[in-house]
Amino acid sequence: MERLIMLGTGNALVTRCYNTCFAIQDDDEYFLVDAGGGNGIMRQLQDAGIPMEQIHHIFLTHEHTDHLLGMIWMIRMIATKIRKEQYEGNLRIYCHSALVETVRTIANLTLPKKFTRLLDHRIQFVPLHNGDTKHILDYDVTFFDILSTKAKQYGFTMRLRNGQKLTCAGDEPLNEQCFGYAESSDWLMHEAFCLYSQRNQYDPYEKHHSTVREACELASCLNVPNLILYHTEDDNIERRKALYTAEGRLYYKGNLYVPDDLECIEFDEV
Repeated sequence: MERLIMLGTGNALVTRCYNTCFAIQDDDEYFLVDAGGGNGIMRQLQDAGIPMEQIHHIFLTHEHTDHLLGMIWMIRMIATKIRKEQYEGNLRIYCHSALVETVRTIANLTLPKKFTRLLDHRIQFVPLHNGDTKHILDYDVTFFDILSTKAKQYGFTMRLRNGQKLTCAGDEPLNEQCFGYAESSDWLMHEAFCLYSQRNQYDPYEKHHSTVREACELASCLNVPNLILYHTEDDNIERRKALYTAEGRLYYKGNLYVPDDLECIEFDEV
């Protein structure tokens, strides 16, 4: 089985869904990308049926609270399982080199030593540099600097087992200088803070984000056949899928996905 599980789809300030994070399932193993802003990650994993014992690779895109703080809970929970001999192998945390010390510092300040003494032993940091490729599960994953001016942030691109190419642009608009990484992608994961029609209400540009229209125009320009939108506001959560799809269809003719929390996308079925 090869699929994407959206654990959370919201931006930093949501209260009616979880912060954006997701897992790529490769049979019975999972590659987790970000962990949201708190211990809600444990509930999302539970509701998605993802055992922590089957997570050995986590990628942290950047330092913002809605992406980072859930990582501290993941360290705590996996360290607990390691101590109880309920976790085989090691956990590897991938992030850009400067972020390693940020995560280490927060963990040391907030977690008991019985957990943090596992850092750099059973829980290992893998520092990333722009263009690095790491073999994760069955995939070669290439990480790239998205050139954010807010906080250093990485996205990634990978070839799925079915031969399709998946690119995750992080939580900012894909920079033109990074188009080479997204070239020939079959799937693009891209943030869409709000509807273009609501841009004056939510001020996405001031926050270095884009709207549904712009994300769809970009995917159309890159000729990407499958576009996944995430990192949105949640005021219209009940109608978000319908509203975003309707606006997106005006600018993009491919397969448009606006997932809810815990929704799965089966790569083998597309």
